[in-house]
Amino acid sequence: MGNKDYYQALGLKKGATPEEIKKAYRKHALKYHPDKNQGNKEAEEKFKEINEAYAVLSDPKKKEQFDQFGASGFHQRYSQEDIFRGFDVGDMFKDMGYGTDDIFSRIFGAGGDPRARVRARKQRGEDFSMELPVTFSESYFGAEKRVAFRRGEVREELSVKVPAGVADGAKLRVAGKGGSGVGGGPEGDLYLVVKAGQDAIFTREDDDIVVERSIRMTEAALGTSLDVPTMDGSKRIKIPAGFQPGTKIRLKGFGFPHMGKTTKGDLYVKVNATFPAELSEAQKKLLEELSATGL
Repeated sequence: MGNKDYYQALGLKKGATPEEIKKAYRKHALKYHPDKNQGNKEAEEKFKEINEAYAVLSDPKKKEQFDQFGASGFHQRYSQEDIFRGFDVGDMFKDMGYGTDDIFSRIFGAGGDPRARVRARKQRGEDFSMELPVTFSESYFGAEKRVAFRRGEVREELSVKVPAGVADGAKLRVAGKGGSGVGGGPEGDLYLVVKAGQDAIFTREDDDIVVERSIRMTEAALGTSLDVPTMDGSKRIKIPAGFQPGTKIRLKGFGFPHMGKTTKGDLYVKVNATFPAELSEAQKKLLEELSATGL
């Protein structure tokens, strides 16, 4: 149809409802059907035009594009194969008393049916991708998340299981929730890209967790015990005498679960020693005495 107006081809005005479009198509298809106009090339061309017009205006996405960009802009974006992709009049011709077996092959010529060319290129549907925010805790323990997304004009919701130990940037695949296949091809998939949140206490490093704690300089020298937070509750650890500040103490198996496994990473406690900004006279005297002993 080149740059012709699809609404005009069906005798409609822009903004026509789906019911009005279908009714107009049935009317014109009945009038120009090749079985009723055998040998009439003009009627055959008109039949091609109204089918192309209906292929666009009966598809919400294509209709939206045509309404937005107009005839010229639309044809810069859509080939004839694109226009007829997914087009199926179903039993409409049968309802009108005509057969459907080879009607499109006949009017477009042998091998020229754009629907057949689309079917010949059976293609898998497009994969969709969207971000899935999860908290630090959800990425550690796992969670059930409700996800809403759009497939074409339809809004869908589904529950997604977030596996324990999932990392930031990981992709969770939901099979068959992507774009529709072409020519009978399978539907694409939906990929949920995990966006893991941070935590005020814990830092994740691969499947390990790092937490920082402070002790006094005397505790580092003499040794002490320290309560350490973990994702599974508090754990008490011992700090040996002569502990060097900045050293990490490893708690085996207290890190993130390894996805798909029963094992876990480790938790590392980075212990720092604090030094007072000001000393009392008594403290200063004691430190001077310690310094005199070579400490």
